Amino acid sequence: MKLIISDDYQDCVRTLDCYAKLAAQFDVEIHHDTLQSVDAQAARFADADALLLIRERTPVTAELLARLPKLRFISQTGRAANHVDLAACTARGIPVSAEGSATTAAAELTWALVMAAMRKVHVEANRLKAGLWQGHLGIGLKGRTLGIAGYGKIGSVVGGYGRAFGMRVVALDDHETSRAAALADGIGSESDRQTFFAQADVVCCHLRLLPATRGAITLRDLSAMKPTALFVNTSRSEVIAPGALETALKAGRPGFAAVDVYEHEPIYAADHPLLALDNVLATPHIGYVEKDTYEHYFGIAIDQLLAWRAGAPINVLNPQALAVAPAAG
Repeated sequence: MKLIISDDYQDCVRTLDCYAKLAAQFDVEIHHDTLQSVDAQAARFADADALLLIRERTPVTAELLARLPKLRFISQTGRAANHVDLAACTARGIPVSAEGSATTAAAELTWALVMAAMRKVHVEANRLKAGLWQGHLGIGLKGRTLGIAGYGKIGSVVGGYGRAFGMRVVALDDHETSRAAALADGIGSESDRQTFFAQADVVCCHLRLLPATRGAITLRDLSAMKPTALFVNTSRSEVIAPGALETALKAGRPGFAAVDVYEHEPIYAADHPLLALDNVLATPHIGYVEKDTYEHYFGIAIDQLLAWRAGAPINVLNPQALAVAPAAG
């Protein structure tokens, strides 16, 4: 049975501990790039009985599904499946299984960006390699204010890091769940957006991408930040209004940003406006890209494939598809 995995940028899937049980059950084909056109995707996936998707790297649309008559099952790494047309999958009898979340890796990367950006670690390292010595005065964290926009599973962990570093932590009170979580953790919350952004020395964004949060952080919000402040986004680029972060950074409020997510990925040839700015530390969406998280995500995704192959699918997002889906065989 043919299984195709796309978007394995680092060619690392086959090195995972959990991969052996997958290779024993499927004829696995792995690709290391992301195809943008439906024609190219349809050609790549034409022979697939099943797909294993790496997060949201490849969108699975109704147009693509209509050109994949052999496809019978999709296993997703992680819980998010906004990039898969579930209604179209259901209509074609294609079950989609998805489960698993990882908090620590994204929170750790967020804090690494905070530390590197505030102390100008990357800038000073590059200067030293260029034959120069000290050139910038960094800013410490103790006694300063950390604002968390999106005080959920990841945001609360980052807030804990902030407290461990002696920071005052404030959550943006934009949802009842965030307010309740902040109260439970004994930290403050702020409902006035201008006050929240204006008082923070660091703002870390951990908003989930939902219809209500798309474009939720505006140019007005960002422009309220201090010239010395740092804005960090490791959630989703689309929660910021289009162009707002670039405009705010060029105006000097906030003075710096650290970014791990972009509207369109992957990015090659530095083809993004943020990458042209000296006051931006940019990383290529590596928040969840680490060994333990991959073992967790792929371990579940592989178990989903094996369960479907055995005729007892698990974690199915569209169980209605099972009524019309052919047996795995």
